[in-house]
Amino acid sequence: MINKSKIVFFIVAAVIVTFAFSALFGIDYNFGDRRDIFIKSIADIRWGIDIRGGVDAIFTPPEDQENITHEQMEAAEELIKLRLLNLRVTDSEVYTDFNQHRIIVRFPWKSDEADFDPEAAIKELGETALLTFREGMETTEDGLPTGITESTIILEGADITNAEAGVSQESGKGGYVVYLTLSNDGAVKFSEATRRLAAETNGIISIWMDEMMISWPTVENHITGNSAVITGGAEGFSADDAQALANKINSGSLPFKLETSSYSTIPPALGENALQAMLIAGIISFIFIAIFMTFIYRLPGAVSAISMLGHIAGSMAAISGFLWVFDSFTLTLPGIAGIILGIGMGVDANIVTFARIKEEIINGKSVSGAIDIGYTRGFTAVFDGNMTVIIVAIILMGAFGPPSSMFAQILNPIFFMFGPSTAGAIYSFGFTLIVGVLMNFIFSILASKLMIKSLSNFKAFQNPRLYGGNKK
Repeated sequence: MINKSKIVFFIVAAVIVTFAFSALFGIDYNFGDRRDIFIKSIADIRWGIDIRGGVDAIFTPPEDQENITHEQMEAAEELIKLRLLNLRVTDSEVYTDFNQHRIIVRFPWKSDEADFDPEAAIKELGETALLTFREGMETTEDGLPTGITESTIILEGADITNAEAGVSQESGKGGYVVYLTLSNDGAVKFSEATRRLAAETNGIISIWMDEMMISWPTVENHITGNSAVITGGAEGFSADDAQALANKINSGSLPFKLETSSYSTIPPALGENALQAMLIAGIISFIFIAIFMTFIYRLPGAVSAISMLGHIAGSMAAISGFLWVFDSFTLTLPGIAGIILGIGMGVDANIVTFARIKEEIINGKSVSGAIDIGYTRGFTAVFDGNMTVIIVAIILMGAFGPPSSMFAQILNPIFFMFGPSTAGAIYSFGFTLIVGVLMNFIFSILASKLMIKSLSNFKAFQNPRLYGGNKK
């Protein structure tokens, strides 16, 4: 009869190896030009600009601009996001520090871009937006206005006093809408246009930001007065969609243009060389640590090398998104340092436990009893050390994280003065630290204990020498 406890080692080791292979190399299927991803690999990790190279800039309103509102900063942020899309920059990070009226923008170099001018791009991002309401929605193949849409401008940014997301007040209808407030001149122009378009079937007024169409509502009624409502059609708006559209419209009527308070570029070669150096150092460190642990702690040390492989794979999986439904995390050089530190903590947890096991065997305990005592008594020290790291990581993520992140919202009353200016680097470090601690509990403690306990049931592995003790 097979002792079920003996096969636990092989099951756990097989799971770790399979998990490591899938996390590092992924699982996908190519059909022609289409790539279907089932499990993301390390190739799907989003690298920060300190590795991939890119642009880092901070935008602020002019110094003489007073009474900057929260809504204006939101609108300015939305304007920059739209401008980035116009520049075909789809992989970017935009944070707003509402307390100090700053907008932090980061975006990497495009891999296929040879003549990208970052100075021109930064200048264009800060320019005031050109908001227009146009008749119809005739566009070219490139999405630019043409025909009557190009020639007939109904309203411009100065004609819109305010745009605000809200809940429909119309009887029998719910859902979110966008309320527009028009200037007196704007109300006259809008009344004339809606009178004419309401008589047509499916008359449309498209809304443009620069050369990008952001909405195309249908004119249902002749609108008079200084207010109008965009309903979102039959499906309506979600709360986020309504707020986003209101912010975009407001960005076209900002009373200021953004100024660049700081600006820097990072050459791709600089980060790539640092990344290659860290990867080589990581591989060499893994080999030497595995040899060292096996030499000092023998069988438990060899098992720790397997658990360390799972630890590394788990960290990579958390960053790459692993499953296709999750987005990849932006990994920076400090983030890689956090991974290395987390792995070091995992090794330290094994050393604390294995030293305890060795000590118990020397004191006369059986191999099985020493393993139980070692993990039980060693866990307290390991737990305390890891919890302090989690507290530090949470503080780092809260103090320097994006304003929308959970920890930033919780700790904002304490650390609001820092702002998100270093979010890309320090936030990544805190994230990988927390992931490293979680992987520590899963692989360095739980998986290691299961494998060592399983091996101790084999007669060949019951020799105390294999655990650092002396043969009786």
